[in-house]
This record gives sequence, structure tokens and C-alpha cells, in this order.
Amino acid sequence: MRTRDSASLQERIVALIHERGLAPGAPMPTEVQLMDLLGASRNSVREAVRALKALGIVEIRHGHGTFVGHASLDVLTPSLAFQVRSGPGGGIRALHDLVEVRELLETELIGQVAQNTSAPRLAALNSLVNGMDRDREADRAFHALLYESCGNELVLQLIGLFWDVYHEVEPTLGPPEERTAEIVVNHRRIVAALRARDAEAAREAMRLHFRDVKARIARAEARSVPAPT
Repeated sequence: MRTRDSASLQERIVALIHERGLAPGAPMPTEVQLMDLLGASRNSVREAVRALKALGIVEIRHGHGTFVGHASLDVLTPSLAFQVRSGPGGGIRALHDLVEVRELLETELIGQVAQNTSAPRLAALNSLVNGMDRDREADRAFHALLYESCGNELVLQLIGLFWDVYHEVEPTLGPPEERTAEIVVNHRRIVAALRARDAEAAREAMRLHFRDVKARIARAEARSVPAPT
């Protein structure tokens, strides 16, 4: 009952945010005001606010008060990584599924991007490719920059979430493989297709990129299968 009541109070606080049209960064009603508005005890309000803080829905600034949060999808990284790791075979199959979802998303989007990628953006993408042999974060930045022009913040957060979870769980695949040259070639192929404004070539280049990732996962999955006795 306590858990259900706590969840209900969280929902009522979220409803209050929407009813009042409070934007991210706006100050929340005080703790005492929430107690009066919701007819709840101090402890119940505090518990609900802490739960909402963990979700990024509210932000507590010590000495200043409680504010509406931005609810970034970053807060889902630990739970999604845990879900992947807890899957069969140490999570290798679940990691394949995660990569497959990301592939479906990016392969569709890259066709749109190919139609309107500017020269400065192409130059920035090429610069990131040049840095991939020195900085793994260049890969993450490359995929984020690809889709900035889509004007879809949710897409950017989802791609960032999938990238972060993949690289957190990647050690389950075994010792790292030396694939820098392949990674660079794959990303250069994507940039070349964008430069040619060839949507189908861009989609095919993205498929090849993910085919390489999934092949590594398949090799790890094969190693994890017990030998027949």
C-alpha cells in the first residue's frame, strides 16, 4: 500500500507541474505548500520529491529550493544497462537487440540528413572522423552531430542513451578488438554519402557500420555458448 500511495503522490506532483504550466527550471511549490495542496504528510512529500529527483523530473538546489527538472534520458542509463547485463548469456543477446533498435532509428534518420547536410557540418563530421583513432568520444559526438539538423531533441537523447549503454556493457563482449581502422573507414563512408546527398548510399553506409558492430556481438555470443559434451 505504501508503495502504491507513494507512486500516486508522485503522479499528483507531476500533474500539478503540468496544471500550473511550470517549465523546466521554474521553482516548485515549497514543501509546506505541497503538503497543503496534496493533503500529504511531510515525510510522504519528501519521499515523492526524492523519487522524482532520481527521474530528473525535479531538481533540488540546496539553499535555493526545488525546481522543475529537465528529465533527461540520461537517468535511464543505469537501469537500461542493468537490464542488458541481466539478459541471457551475460546480456550479449540483449546488447544485440539494443544495437538493432539503434540501427533502425539511425538508418531511417540518415536518409533525411543526406538531403540537407551543410558544408560546415560535413567539415565538422570529417574532423571528428579524423579524431576517432585518438578519442572514443569522437564517435559519440559524430552520431550526435549527424542528427542535430533534425531538430528532434528526443532523437538526440535516445541515440546518446544507446551509445552510453552500449559502451558501458561492451566489456561483456570480451577483450577489446583493434578495430580503429574499420571504424574510421565506416564513418568516412557515411560522410562521403552525405556529401553526395545520396540518401540510399547513406542508409547503406549506416547499415554496414552496424553490421560490423553486430558481427562483433555475434562472435562474442558464439564464444559464450558452452561446447557440447
